[in-house]
Amino acid sequence: MNEMLEKVVFRRPETLNESHTHYCPGCGHGIIHRLVAEVIDELGIRERTIGVAPVGCSVFIYDYFNVDFAEAAHGRAPAMATGIKRVQPDKVVFTYQGDGDLAAIGTNEILHAAVRGENITVIFVNNAIYGMTGGQMAPTTLPGQITTSSPEGRDVEMAGWPVRVAELLAPLPGVAYAVRRSVHDPRHIRNAKKALKTAFQAQLAGLGLALVEILSPCPTNWNLKPTEALAWLEAKMLPYFPVGDYKVVEGLK
Repeated sequence: MNEMLEKVVFRRPETLNESHTHYCPGCGHGIIHRLVAEVIDELGIRERTIGVAPVGCSVFIYDYFNVDFAEAAHGRAPAMATGIKRVQPDKVVFTYQGDGDLAAIGTNEILHAAVRGENITVIFVNNAIYGMTGGQMAPTTLPGQITTSSPEGRDVEMAGWPVRVAELLAPLPGVAYAVRRSVHDPRHIRNAKKALKTAFQAQLAGLGLALVEILSPCPTNWNLKPTEALAWLEAKMLPYFPVGDYKVVEGLK
């Protein structure tokens, strides 16, 4: 009888701990965690990487990563990352932030970190809603989108238009890399990983602030099944938040 030869086709990245997830079924955070961990492993920077996570669904990210982490106050991750990077410039520092955090209470922090050209990597998860606090309207909530604080849908005359963060930061001279990606299907997931790797490479090259905005499903607060949430993201979010490169400096091309 012929022996069966088995080949390893899947392995947990060293940067990820062996932990049970607390995220809801269909949430995109777990996918993004995996991509970030794979990139850190591939670049060989795990021993000198420091992550910064603030309040929100990302608040327990340090339970999943085998790297040093610091927890920041709501919206203040770029400020804390700035301090860490300036004191320890040899470290690789990244923030992991949601839209209610970065695009609301933390808008001032990310804007001025970008203006200063802080040499950090920013991972911005956009699911168009406040997740942890109960599904309220966020700065990225789409026009007409129903949330717990906009039960009749977002009224742009009263609440304004959703914020496009990648486009907002891209023109600033301190920004080296500003792109938007998504994790709603395998092709976009692969592209998201490539963008994350480039964002870390921008920091390693000392080029300035790098931001990767990632569109991510939130089935629980969208009141959809996981598969329905993926379809909703593609149909509703992509037209308003198109994926693409909004700034790539010469050293990264």
